[in-house]
Amino acid sequence: MERLAIKGGYPVRGGKIYYGRQWIEEEDIAAVNEVLRSDFITCGPKVEEMERLLETYTGAKHAVAVSNGTAALHCACIAAGIGPGDEVITTPLTFAASANCALYCGAKPVFADINSETYNIDPESIKNHITENTKAVVAVDFTGQAVEIEKIRKICDENNLIFIEDAAHSIATKYNGRRVGSLADMTTFSFHPVKTITGGEGGAILTNDDTLYNKLVLAHTHGITHDESLMEGAPHEGPWYYEEVSLGYNYRITDFQAALIVSQLNKIEKFAARRKEIVKKYDEAFSKIPEIIVQKEIPESDTCRHLYIIRLDLKKLSCNRKEFFDAMSAENVQCQIHYVPVYWFPYYQHLGYEKGLCPNAEEVYKSIMSIPLYPRMTDQDVKDVIHAVEKVVTNYRM
Repeated sequence: MERLAIKGGYPVRGGKIYYGRQWIEEEDIAAVNEVLRSDFITCGPKVEEMERLLETYTGAKHAVAVSNGTAALHCACIAAGIGPGDEVITTPLTFAASANCALYCGAKPVFADINSETYNIDPESIKNHITENTKAVVAVDFTGQAVEIEKIRKICDENNLIFIEDAAHSIATKYNGRRVGSLADMTTFSFHPVKTITGGEGGAILTNDDTLYNKLVLAHTHGITHDESLMEGAPHEGPWYYEEVSLGYNYRITDFQAALIVSQLNKIEKFAARRKEIVKKYDEAFSKIPEIIVQKEIPESDTCRHLYIIRLDLKKLSCNRKEFFDAMSAENVQCQIHYVPVYWFPYYQHLGYEKGLCPNAEEVYKSIMSIPLYPRMTDQDVKDVIHAVEKVVTNYRM
């Protein structure tokens, strides 16, 4: 990395470092090439291999590979039987898909507030939002930290609700020693390039429930089946015969994407270990800066962080978040904000949602910022990010 002139006591990077990026190596490229040269580039054996590997890794009984994390959430809602008149409780501090999946099914997203220290959905707030129309809870493992699974599981069981864990951020996380993926009624993953492992795009739904599994399979393949036991119409005429037995979608993933995900899954522990190393360095550095608030973690969660979020104590700084963000960019450290509360978006406002629904989430949102975190970061990259935060804080310290 080229080093530029020292300003304010620290060297300025010679090139931008972004908040996240994939790590693709030669074996990943070779795995994709092998599939591209094979007979099957979709609907082939690599997808099944990916599903079996996810089952082995997470301990879940069933895995269904799909085209992306949003498709995974939609299929989970379909399998849960969510429809018009139903309500689905979720968090506002998430990507829009966690709530949109309810809308796709004609249901109403209901936003529960977050814990202002962990930034995850608050189980007590979930309780307070349950009505006779509530059908499911979509709980998001924000930044990779597992939600309070035992408490949410108990709430769902007591109220006959489906527990969907949106684990787009948390594939390598453990909760009480068990891997995320086998703990909720359904768990969804995303394989977007900034996630822990990637397929370019891609997603998956994990479940231990046979009935839910069968519904998920139909949901992501047009509702079409070749399984005679599921057929209702004409007699099975031959190997070409199939039936559409429910309304489904084309949410299939390709074999070359699956090949990349399989290759990446074989390195997931290496990726997770490096993420944890970086998080430890950040935690140690920022715990010494009073103007920076570090996300708290519950003891049950052995977290593989997808995102590292700093929260600015703006009462101790003479700047607003935008000024801090721009100053970090000037240091060639490009940050991001995760996330604008979902119900603040114009589409949700037009549906009748108003600001003020979740005070904790709104307050946290105003001062959070995601800084770079990905396994290919060098130790120097990590030092540069820490130095940039220290420098900007020093500049704006009151």
